[in-house]
Amino acid sequence: MDVLDEKQNGAPPMEIDELVSVRDHEAFAAKHMPDLGHDMKDFKVFSWRLTNWKKLDKKLTSPEFECGGHKWRILLFPFGNSNAPPNDTVSVYLDYAEPKKAPEGWHACAQFALVISNPHDPTIYTVSHANHRFIAEECDWGFTRFSELRKLFNVQEGNMRPTIEDETADITVYVRVLEDPTGVLWHNFVNYDSKKETGFVGLKNQGATCYMNSLLQSLFCTRFFRKAVYQIPTEDDLPTESVALALQRVFYLLQTSDQPVGTTELTKSFGWKSLDSFLQHDVQEFNRVLQDKLESKMKGTQAEGAIAKLFVGKMKSYIKCVNVEYESSRIEEFNDIQLNVKGMKNLYDSFKDYVAVEMLDGENKYQAEGFGLQDAKKGIIFESFPPVLHLQLKRFEYDIQRDAMVKINDRHEFPFEIDLDEFLDAGADRSQPWIYKLHGVLVHSGDLHGGHYFALIKPDRETRWLKFDDDRVTPVTDKEVLEENYGGEALNGMPPTLQRNQVRAMKRFTNAYMLVYIRESAIDDVLAPFTVDDTPAHLKRRIDEELLQVEAKKREREEQHLFLTAKVITDETFTQHEGFDLATFDEKNWPPSDLPSFRVLKQENYSTFKSRVAHHFNYPENQIRLWVLVNRQNKTVRPDTHIPENEPALTVEVIRNNMAARQNDLRLYLDVITDPSKPDPPPQSIMIFLKHFDTSKQSLYGVGRVYMAKASKVGDLVPVINERMRWTHSTPLKLYEEIKPGMIELMKPKLTFGQSEIQDGDVICFQVDLPDKEIHDLESQGLYSNPVQYYDFLQNRVMIIFKPKFEDPDPDAEFSLILSKKQNYDIMAVKAGEYLRHDPIKLRFTTTNPTTGQPKMVLKRSLNQSISEIMSPSYANPTTTVILYEKLDVSIVELETKRSLKVTWTGIHNKEEGTHAFLLPKTSMIHDLADHLSKLVTLSTGGTGKIRIFEISKDGKTQKEFTGSEMIGNIPEPVDLYAEEVPREELEADDSDKVIGVFHFSKELQRTHGVPFKFVVKRGEKFADTKKRLQARIGVSDKDLVKYRFALIQVSTFKQPSYIEDEDTIYEHQFAPEDVLGLDHVDKSGKPRSGVGEKALTIR
Repeated sequence: MDVLDEKQNGAPPMEIDELVSVRDHEAFAAKHMPDLGHDMKDFKVFSWRLTNWKKLDKKLTSPEFECGGHKWRILLFPFGNSNAPPNDTVSVYLDYAEPKKAPEGWHACAQFALVISNPHDPTIYTVSHANHRFIAEECDWGFTRFSELRKLFNVQEGNMRPTIEDETADITVYVRVLEDPTGVLWHNFVNYDSKKETGFVGLKNQGATCYMNSLLQSLFCTRFFRKAVYQIPTEDDLPTESVALALQRVFYLLQTSDQPVGTTELTKSFGWKSLDSFLQHDVQEFNRVLQDKLESKMKGTQAEGAIAKLFVGKMKSYIKCVNVEYESSRIEEFNDIQLNVKGMKNLYDSFKDYVAVEMLDGENKYQAEGFGLQDAKKGIIFESFPPVLHLQLKRFEYDIQRDAMVKINDRHEFPFEIDLDEFLDAGADRSQPWIYKLHGVLVHSGDLHGGHYFALIKPDRETRWLKFDDDRVTPVTDKEVLEENYGGEALNGMPPTLQRNQVRAMKRFTNAYMLVYIRESAIDDVLAPFTVDDTPAHLKRRIDEELLQVEAKKREREEQHLFLTAKVITDETFTQHEGFDLATFDEKNWPPSDLPSFRVLKQENYSTFKSRVAHHFNYPENQIRLWVLVNRQNKTVRPDTHIPENEPALTVEVIRNNMAARQNDLRLYLDVITDPSKPDPPPQSIMIFLKHFDTSKQSLYGVGRVYMAKASKVGDLVPVINERMRWTHSTPLKLYEEIKPGMIELMKPKLTFGQSEIQDGDVICFQVDLPDKEIHDLESQGLYSNPVQYYDFLQNRVMIIFKPKFEDPDPDAEFSLILSKKQNYDIMAVKAGEYLRHDPIKLRFTTTNPTTGQPKMVLKRSLNQSISEIMSPSYANPTTTVILYEKLDVSIVELETKRSLKVTWTGIHNKEEGTHAFLLPKTSMIHDLADHLSKLVTLSTGGTGKIRIFEISKDGKTQKEFTGSEMIGNIPEPVDLYAEEVPREELEADDSDKVIGVFHFSKELQRTHGVPFKFVVKRGEKFADTKKRLQARIGVSDKDLVKYRFALIQVSTFKQPSYIEDEDTIYEHQFAPEDVLGLDHVDKSGKPRSGVGEKALTIR
C-alpha cells in the first residue's frame, strides 16, 4: 500500500507543533491515529531496536507480540521491497504472524501506525498510519515507500540529529484491534456469501430499479404480507403475465435461493418494457400501484382484506368552533403518511407538525352553519394507525426560488421506538398501547436526479439489523441504522482530517426517505415465523422442476465440449426442401432447414452411432449407409463420400475431423440401400440428386437420388425420371445442373456424365419441356418459366414479417410474405393488400430498427424502392425484416400533402362526447379546423358559438390553447387535440374577473384524468356559490357533487393541495400563472391519462 511521504512529525505546515515522543504512547496515538468511530478491543505498542543498519538482511521480521487475541510482528525491508527501486527506500509492514495456524475464516480489523525513530531522541521520527482487515489472503499491510533512506540517514530541517543515528534506530508499531460487531468491517466482499452470513439473499438490480428492490425486501420481510400474497390462487397463471405469480416466485426464491434473485420476470408482468425500469419512479407511487393491483387479485380469496388490515389507518380532518358546539369533519383512510423533514428536528416533531392546529379567527373566521362567523380550530387528528405504518419522509420538495424540485438533506432523527398515543383522537381505542418499533429504513443516497437506494431491515425480534443493498445482504450496527441515515452535516465528532475525506462528505446525501414501523402489540402476528404450509405447494413444485431443467441445461453446457451435433438429411427432408443444395444451413436471409439431429459423444464408436440412427428411422442397420457432407470450394454443401463400415476404431469425432473439414456439426445424408445383399454402390457409378421445377405450382422440390454409370449419357436420365414421376416415358424434359447459386446451366443430353464433370452429390434439376406459347403465358403473368429464373428468385428471396403499427387484437394481424430482393414497393404493397384484403394504396408502411424493433421511418410510395433498398442497411444481419403497416381510410398519395388529425370534443360541459377525424391540407390553419368541427358537433342553444382548440399540458393540469392562426402541418407529431365550446360567462368576463385553469384528479395530484378547462372566478364570491357555478359548468348532479373535493394547487407548494372550505373566497388568492383549481373525484372514465412529463407508473 503506497502512502505519500508525510511531513516530519506528521504536522500540517505553518503550525507550531508540540513535540511528542514515540515513547509517550497515549499522546502519540492521539496525535497520529484518528478515531475511526469504532469500539476498541485492545491496544498495544511494540518497539524493536536495530543496529548495523547497512549490514542488515534484505528482509527481516521482528519478534512476535500479542494484541486483541492475535499474534503480530513487524516485517521490514531495510533497503526496500523488490517492487520499489532498490536500495533507496525503506519498506515496512504490519504482519499477521502464523496465519496458517489461525482458525479457518479468521479476520482481524486493525488500525496501526508504523514509526522509525532516533534511539536517543524519541521526538525525531517518521510515521505513517493505516487501517486494514487482515485475512488469510491479505495478512500483511503497510508501506512499500515508507521513506527514502537518505532522509532517514541525514539530519532533516528543524532537527538536531538524523532518524537513523550510528546505523541504529527504533522501529515501533502502535496497534489498535477494533471490535467488528457485524463481521464485515472493511470487508472487500470478494467471495462474500450473503445467505451464509445472514440467512438472506439480495435482488439483482436491472437498471434503475433499486427503489423497487428495497421495497420488495421490506414487503418480503413483512411476513404477514408474504403469507397473504401466497394465498392468491395462481396455479394456472403465466409468470410474465401475472403480477401475483411473479411476486410469489420472487418471494419463494428469496426464501430458498443461495444466490441473488432476478426481477425481470416481475417487471415483465407489470407490463414494463426495459425503459420503464430505468425511469426512477418514487417508491411511494410504486408501492401504492403494486398494492392496488394485489388487492384486486385478493378479492374473493382467503387473502381478501389483508392489505387493508396491515397498512390502512384512519385520520379525521376537522374544523371545530371554539365558542359554540359545532364541528365539521370527514374521516379518510390512508396507506402511508407523508411527513415534513424541513424545519423538523425529529420524527416526533414531524408528527406534531402534522396534527398542528390552525386557528381561524380575526378576518379568517369560519362560517359555521346556523352560527354565523365563529372562531374555530382546524386540523387533522388520527383515529387509528395500522399495524404496519409506512412513513414517507418528504425529502423531495419544490423550491420556489430555484423553480425546481430539490432534495432536502437536512438532519432528521428517528427512534427505534415511538409512542403515537398523543396523536390519536380522544375517542380512539386504547386497549393496547400505541407503541411502534422500527422495522425498516429505506435509504436514498445521492441527489434528485438519481442516486442509489438500499434498505435496512430488522426481520424479527431475534434477528439483527441487516442492510439489503441490491444483490448483497450484510449485518449492520445500530449506528448505521440511525445516525448514518439522519442526514445533515458529516458525522459530528469526526477529526477534521477525516471530515475532509470524500467518503465522509458524501454521507450528507445519504438519508432515510421511508420508515417502516410495526405496532409492538402486533409484531408477533405481523412477523410470525414462516412454516412449510405457508408456501403454496404448486409454487414449490413448479420452481423445483424449473431448477432441475436449469441444472440439466447447465450440465449440458458444461459437457458441451464432449459432444457434437449430427444433422441427418433424409430423402423425406429433401422432398420438403425448396432451395439450394440438399438443405439450408447458413443462409443469411433464410432460416436453416429443420433436420433430425442427434447429440453424440465425440468418442462414440461409429458402429454404435449408426445403430442409433437406424433405430431412429426404423431401418435394419444393413439397409442404410451414411454419407458425409462437405463444404465444397464453390460454397455449396454436398455429400462427398460414404463412411466406411469396416473400421472398428472409427469415432464420430474422427469422422468429423478427417472427412468433414472441421465443421462444428456433422452433416450427413442417409442413403437407403434397396438390396441389402449388395451393400456397396454399383461400381463406376455416381450418386446424383434430382429436383423437379414445377411451372404450374411455381415450386422446386427434391425427388430423391439415383445412381448412374459415369460412362452413361446425360439423356439416359430422362426415362429414369419419367418412370419415377410416373409420367409417360416419352415426356420431353430439360435438365439443368445446379452448380452453385447464380450458376444454373442447361445440360447437353448427348454428353456422358463424366464429360459433364458430374460427381457424387451433384444436383440435377429437371422440368417438362414447354411449348413457346406456355412460356410466354407464364412470363406475361410475372411467373417463372424455367429453373434458372426460379433459382434467381431463391437466391434473392427474403421473408418479411408484417406487424400492425398499433396494437391489434386480431391473431392474424401479424403475417409474413416471401418476396425477392429485386421486387419493389408496389409489388410488396399489392401482396400485403391481398393478404389484408385492403386497398394497397391505402396501406402505409414503416420500417423498424433491427435491434430494438422500434419504428424507424415511413416508406414513401413515390420512391418505389426495391425490397433490398427497403431492407438495407442491415448491419445486424437479421434473418428476417419486420415492417409495420397501418390500414388507412385515405390514399397515401393524398396523405403526403395532407395532415390527418383527431380532435376530442368536450362540448360546453367538459364531457368527452366523441372523437372526430379530419384530413386537411397541411397549409390549413387551426381556425379552419374549428370551422370543419363546428359542422359536426352540436353547440348549445343561445351559446357563444365559439370553439376553442387546445392541447393538454404534460402534467395534465392546464390547457395549451392555440391562437387559431397556426398551420396544422407545423404542429409536432404526435398530438392529442381537444376542443370545447367557449362558455358565455368566460366570453363576457370583465377586468374584475379572473379566468383560471381547472383540472380533475383522483386522490393524488399525479393521477390526473378527464380534460382540463377554463373557469371564471368572481370577486367576493364565497366558495359555496363558486361551487354552484362550477357544477353548472361541468354538468354534474347534486348526488355526484357531494363526492367532489376542491383544492387549490399552487406551483410553489408542489404536490401539496390545500383543500377549500365553503366559506373561502378563492378570488383573494394571488394566482400565479400556473396555479390551478383541482377537482378531486374518482375517475369513472376507465381511461388511463396521466401527466406525460412524469410517465405515470402502471402495473398492467
